[in-house]
Amino acid sequence: MNSNIEKFDICIVGGSIAGNYLSYLLSKTDLKIAIIEEHEEIGLPFQCAGIISKKLSKLIELPKNIVLNHVEIARLVAPSGKSIRLSGDEQPYVVDRIALDKLFYEKVKDNINITYFLGERFKSFEYLQKSHQKQVLLQTSKRQLQVKLLIGCDGPLSTVAGSLGIRNKVIYGAQIRVNGNFNQNEALMYFDQRWKELFGWIVPEGNKIYRIGLASSKNASKNIKIFLNKLNVKYENKISQQGGIIPVGTMNKSAFDNVLLLGDSACQVKATTGGGIVMLLSCAKYAADCIIKCVKTNNFSRKAIKKYYEKPILVHIGKELKLHYMIRTVIENFSSEDFDNFVQILNTTNVGNIISFYGDMDFPKRMILKLLRNSIVLKFLINFLIKNPLIIIKLLKIMLH
Repeated sequence: MNSNIEKFDICIVGGSIAGNYLSYLLSKTDLKIAIIEEHEEIGLPFQCAGIISKKLSKLIELPKNIVLNHVEIARLVAPSGKSIRLSGDEQPYVVDRIALDKLFYEKVKDNINITYFLGERFKSFEYLQKSHQKQVLLQTSKRQLQVKLLIGCDGPLSTVAGSLGIRNKVIYGAQIRVNGNFNQNEALMYFDQRWKELFGWIVPEGNKIYRIGLASSKNASKNIKIFLNKLNVKYENKISQQGGIIPVGTMNKSAFDNVLLLGDSACQVKATTGGGIVMLLSCAKYAADCIIKCVKTNNFSRKAIKKYYEKPILVHIGKELKLHYMIRTVIENFSSEDFDNFVQILNTTNVGNIISFYGDMDFPKRMILKLLRNSIVLKFLINFLIKNPLIIIKLLKIMLH
C-alpha cells in the first residue's frame, strides 16, 4: 500500500455550514477528522438568500452579529400584481451567511484532531478490505486519505453522492445585493410562470440593502434581469452578485456502506423556499450520534447507518419535506387566474388567521391540515385538481416515493 496515504477516522467533504457543524458536534470525541473543502476560504462564494426561521437560535447558539435583520411580514405577489401580506410568530432572521458558515469552523480549526484541507477537491473513492473490515480510500486533487467513514456534505451536485449513483434534480438561482427603498420589515415573493419552479424574492438585509433574486430550472440570469426591470431596479447598480444551485425533490437515500450524505447532497431542502439550514442542522445531530455509535460498535455498514441516521431523519423531517414538494408541485402549475383566486382566498379573514397562527416555514403539516378543513380552500383545491388531473398523479408519486 502507498506509504503516502494519510489515515483518519472520518472524512467530511464540504466545509460549509453542514460539514463545519458536524465537525463541531464531533470535536469533543477522540476521532481524527479530515475536512475537504474545494474553496480556499470558508463561506465563499456566498450563494444564499439567507432568510432562516427563528428555530435557528433554538438549534445553535447564535451570535448577535450573524443576525442582520428580522422580517415581520411576508408578502406573496401574484403574476397580476395582486398580493397578500402575512404575519405571525415566525418572523425569520436574515443572516450573514458567510459568518454562519465560518462560525463552527472558527470553533474547531485549532482542534488537534481536526484538519482542514482548503482549496482541495474530492475526486473519487473506492473500498478497501482491511482486517475483515471495509474502509474507504479516497482521492482528492492533492492527496489520498484512508478513512472508516466518508461524509458527503458537498452540495447539490455532490461528487460523493454521484459516486453512489445519487443525482439531484436542481434549479438555478441568481441574486444581486443592491441599495433600495423597499420595506425593511417585509420579505416579498413574486410568482411568475417564467420562474415557476420557485419565485422571485426581495429580502431586506438591513441598512437599506436588499437581496433580490430568483430561481428557475433555466434562464435564471435572463429571468433576473426581467424581474429587476419589473421592480425598476437597475442591474448595473448592484453591490455584488451571487449564483447558486438548489436541489429540488424529496430526500435522497443517505446511508451506504461507510458513507453518509448530509445537507444539500441528500436533498434535505424545502422545495417551497429552497432553504435547508434548519433541516440540515437537525440532521447533523442525528449524523453525529450515528457516527459515535458506529465507532463504538466498529460497524460502518449501510444497515447500521440506516438504523442510526437515515430512518430517524426520515421520521423527523422526511414527511415534512415531501409535503413541501407537494405544495411546490401544486403552486408551480397555477395559472395567473389560479394565483389571483388563491390570493383572494388568502385575503379572507379566516384563512389569513390560520396561516398567521399556524404558519411554519419548516414544518407546515399542521397548517396544511387546518387549511384543508376550510371549505373555501378545499373547494379551490378540488376545482384546481379537476382541471389538472395529471397533478394528482404527480402528487401520488411523491407520496409513494
